[in-house]
Amino acid sequence: MPAAMLDDFLAYTLAGTRPAANETQGVCASGARWWWLDDGVLLIEPATIGQGATRSVLVSAGVHGDETAPIELLSYLVRDIAQGAAALTCRLLVILGNVDAMRDACRYRDDDLNRLFSGRHLQVPQSHEAPRAAALEQAAVRFFAGSGLAVASASTSDSNAPGERWHIDMHTAIRASAFEQFALLPHTGKPFSRAMFEWLGEARISAVLLHTTKGNTYSHFTAQACGAEACTLELGKVRPFGQNDLARFSGADQAVRHLLAGTHGNAPAPLPRVFTVIDQLTKQSDAFELLVAADVANFTPFAKDTLLARDGDYRYTVRHDEERLVFPNATVKPGLRAGLLVVDTTDDTLSKLV
Repeated sequence: MPAAMLDDFLAYTLAGTRPAANETQGVCASGARWWWLDDGVLLIEPATIGQGATRSVLVSAGVHGDETAPIELLSYLVRDIAQGAAALTCRLLVILGNVDAMRDACRYRDDDLNRLFSGRHLQVPQSHEAPRAAALEQAAVRFFAGSGLAVASASTSDSNAPGERWHIDMHTAIRASAFEQFALLPHTGKPFSRAMFEWLGEARISAVLLHTTKGNTYSHFTAQACGAEACTLELGKVRPFGQNDLARFSGADQAVRHLLAGTHGNAPAPLPRVFTVIDQLTKQSDAFELLVAADVANFTPFAKDTLLARDGDYRYTVRHDEERLVFPNATVKPGLRAGLLVVDTTDDTLSKLV
């Protein structure tokens, strides 16, 4: 069964299979060592780790259960590492996020898992997703601390070095986008890193959205609590398992593989455009109206004085010469975000990278 697990980690996980107590760890054909830690959670370490700081990379997908393309990419990555077709020179934690929602072919059961991190799961203890959020937080903390079953890890001082802890959280968007593949970087109060932007360029990510307030996403948790270089990738649109053209995401897939192999940065690419959040639309009640087309694409620009939303006495009118709307969704629960407004800050942001 362990071989079947690594050959098709997605099918193994969807089937609800759990390894016997004596089958939770082993050695791949490539010589890499692996540990099954939890449903959809797999730790893999290379046969040998060089001297000095060791990179630790968490790659996650399926935090939303219906975002299937990145889940499939991650399963193929596990297979290729196990068979020696993909190089691994760092510690790797693979996470399939909302496994129950994946099995049900839905985004989530009770609550959006990607809004329950940084302790917010404690506010909804009855939610089906709350225990999973807590478990994924703990998995990340243990992994980046180099504890648990890891047999080789960097020292605390080394693991705090810039770029030595990475988290790539892969998603797909609900709707079309002016930039089909884009990234979101969490707000931590620290300068943004050139290493991350260069990696995003290598991944052929055409736009980056910078958050300006703290959030409850998985990438925000790992950036804030674990000191990781973290990003959320949006790769295309939601489709059922087996209906994805994975070749469209080869840029991101290859960039992840290069990061794990230690060969990233060998082929410099143009840096993406940068947009910074300047406001958000908040659904205050069921009277909320989003005054845009139902199928409006992410990053659609709107001119100054355009009325975008209203909710009772609340109005949102574009204040800048141009603002772009991202993640518009009038169907969220009252109190939640119904859209983000962003402006282009490319030149300013890229000039301040460290």
